[in-house]
Amino acid sequence: MGTPIGNLGDISPRALQAMEDCDFIAAEDTRVTMKLLNHFGIKKPLISYYEHNKRSSGEVITARLLAGENCVLVTDAGMPAISDPGENIVDKCHDLGITVTCAPGPSAVVTALAVSGMPSGRFAFEGFLSVNKKSRREHLLEIRDEKRTMIFYEAPHKLPAMLADMYEALGERRIAIVRELTKVHEEVIRTTLSQAAEKYAADGGEIPRGEFVIIIEGAAQSASEEHYTPEQAADMARSLISGGMSLSEAAKQAAKATGHKKGDIYKLLVSGDSE
Repeated sequence: MGTPIGNLGDISPRALQAMEDCDFIAAEDTRVTMKLLNHFGIKKPLISYYEHNKRSSGEVITARLLAGENCVLVTDAGMPAISDPGENIVDKCHDLGITVTCAPGPSAVVTALAVSGMPSGRFAFEGFLSVNKKSRREHLLEIRDEKRTMIFYEAPHKLPAMLADMYEALGERRIAIVRELTKVHEEVIRTTLSQAAEKYAADGGEIPRGEFVIIIEGAAQSASEEHYTPEQAADMARSLISGGMSLSEAAKQAAKATGHKKGDIYKLLVSGDSE
């Protein structure tokens, strides 16, 4: 069940009804969920379910569900099971034949993307980067050529290292840094990776509080992907040849202009001439 990511006014009537009707609530942090329940005057038993107890607690929860009880699963904010251990218990419930439904609610991923103004036709959610420097850089190198808009979560104290590694691995990109979503100090900073890395450098000023959502534009399309098919590149080379250029040099110049490989263009020219 989705819960507010900041503003408690974003709770849905269906979410409130689900908490009223359930037998117990499985929460990432029972203290956080208790504040939500107290605000709306709801009293329900709570059971802790988070990353480090998901196996033992998950067994307790599924046993109670199999016995006929009804449970609401919540995270501290937003949708559970999204970059969250809730995915494990949802998967387990399906395996056990336990009915799973969802009362949708706020999500930091789509909320941040919507308010950022970044391209949203296609996007990839990458979640949290590893705290291990080697693993983090390997992850970034894997997505270096990703052309969709990419969305990450990050904690304030890890932001400087994250941005520095991103700039090193991805190069200059447009970026939107979104923090404190739906709260009083909500902020959207649209800048570039190099400027962001400099602004939040580890030895720089104080990092603002609040969880961050980082949105980065995808890799630019190559000339061949954006404008030219292989046959169009070969046609360009043929035009150069008709103007007196050698086949090899025409293939080279067409490759440079379109982004296709010289050898591929050369093969098309040769095969076309032999037909």
